[in-house]
Amino acid sequence: MGRKILIVDDEVSVRQLLMEIVRKEGFIVETAENGQEALNKMRQNSPDLVIMDIRMPVMSGLEALDIIRAEKPNLLVILLTAYGTVDTAVEAMQRGAFDYLVKPANIGEIRATINRVMTMLNLRDEVDPVNLEPGGIQIPDKIIGRSATMQNLYKIVGKIAKSSATVLITGESGSGKELIAKTIHANSTRTERPFVSINCGALPETLIENELFGHEKGAFTGAGSLQLGRFELADGGTLFLDEIGDLPFSLQSKLLRVLQENEFERIGGAKTIKVDVRVIAATNRNLAEMVKEKTFRSDLFYRLNVVPLRVPPLRERKEDIPLLVEHFVKKYAKKHHCLVPLVTPAALRALTEYEWPGNVRELANLLERTVVLAQGVLDIDDFSFNLSWVDDYIHPNNFITEILNNNDSLKDMLAAVERIILVKVMSEQKGNRSRTAQRLKVSRRTLLYKLQEHRLTDTNIFQYHQNDDEIS
Repeated sequence: MGRKILIVDDEVSVRQLLMEIVRKEGFIVETAENGQEALNKMRQNSPDLVIMDIRMPVMSGLEALDIIRAEKPNLLVILLTAYGTVDTAVEAMQRGAFDYLVKPANIGEIRATINRVMTMLNLRDEVDPVNLEPGGIQIPDKIIGRSATMQNLYKIVGKIAKSSATVLITGESGSGKELIAKTIHANSTRTERPFVSINCGALPETLIENELFGHEKGAFTGAGSLQLGRFELADGGTLFLDEIGDLPFSLQSKLLRVLQENEFERIGGAKTIKVDVRVIAATNRNLAEMVKEKTFRSDLFYRLNVVPLRVPPLRERKEDIPLLVEHFVKKYAKKHHCLVPLVTPAALRALTEYEWPGNVRELANLLERTVVLAQGVLDIDDFSFNLSWVDDYIHPNNFITEILNNNDSLKDMLAAVERIILVKVMSEQKGNRSRTAQRLKVSRRTLLYKLQEHRLTDTNIFQYHQNDDEIS
């Protein structure tokens, strides 16, 4: 006898389409118009799978899902939504959905998802399914994006949030790694406890150790009182270790011990301190390569990489850029008490076509500047003005044409392009030479030579933070 599938949607056309797809796969199909009707048919006929819309009259899909989870915890449910945001994704997965699909889902995606369900059902006699406990959602800030890569990321976040597993988030600078970490914490059982963060690349070795583990009074000159470290401050909650790839090698063994034993000693102390901390680490570096180069401990890497999460760069999800533009324009108009400006199609097209090496952070910074200066409309010229020091941000063809019109030699043309790249990356890194060298994959000495060669050593365009540069 074939498997039974219950299709629930208030739109007749959607029900008919899904029914046709499912029947062709050999399944027995029943339909319902809302969550209440779905519950009645579930109780009568015991389906193997429910495919259900979220937004319906009488009773929503999420309300029905809660009741299904309580009455039949092993029944698998796929939710349908026309609003593929992180809110719906995380909530759907945390409340126990097997998966969710964003309308309009293509036939291939529907079939592939159903096949995965059937694989689960066929294994059910051998493996007991995990019962996920339903729970509420508290998102600290919105993660914007409906692209396929972001939908997959939302699903993983929803699945792992309530666990205490260590997470390693990788991705380029500015892609939103810390926001993902905060979202995991906000949806965890630790949400009432602290979320504590530290940037491992922003402090010298002696200060990092002190910040992580604290010190006893009199541990060293100037230690006039007891200081708690980040691990103690995060007890019961989450510790976010940003730029973990920059953690000095000499401290990696001490961090490994805390991860394995949940204990440590303060600097200058003999008392062992026990903590209960979930660690989420993030990096824009390739830790696997660093392990090969013996600059990062392999045992620490494996301990951190329990649940790997990759945040895609903005250039890999350009379909999300219009959503991000809309979000940031409204956000900064409200913040600076401005009218919400209209973004022209030409400006939006240019923003979408640009590669955004600084990712979402770069887009947000640009939009904040332009919103403040806007007069009701954001056009392409408004963005060019804010990026006047490198016109090829929005007008790359204009820049190339200008170089060619100068009748310079190839050497001079390449030098002009090199100067643009130096200015752009140095500006992104706010003048921090060490980070700029790392981003460009050159030595610091080579970078200094190039800056001198292009007479960029004294310019104030980079908004230098000398202290940051000295401790990188």
